[in-house]
Amino acid sequence: MHYHVAMSVDRITMAMDPELSAAVREAAKRSGMSVSGWLAQAAADRLRNELLGIALDKWQEETGPLTEEELRTAAETLGLRHDSKGNAA
Repeated sequence: MHYHVAMSVDRITMAMDPELSAAVREAAKRSGMSVSGWLAQAAADRLRNELLGIALDKWQEETGPLTEEELRTAAETLGLRHDSKGNAA
């Protein structure tokens, strides 16, 4: 017996620069995803990052700014370089 699971979707029409559009298509292809799936994942990632930034801002308001040591430890944990200006690269 087969069951069909219906997924609700919201269609969005958008326009973008042709070079960006081509890069998105290639990235989706490399990932083995549809363009819609790739863009949906990119949007979800962007929203998650935005919410993380808001949470970090709120945390710093309550506890004070992150120390150089905390930033260096975070960069090392993530495998990133950390410069003297507090930026991870």
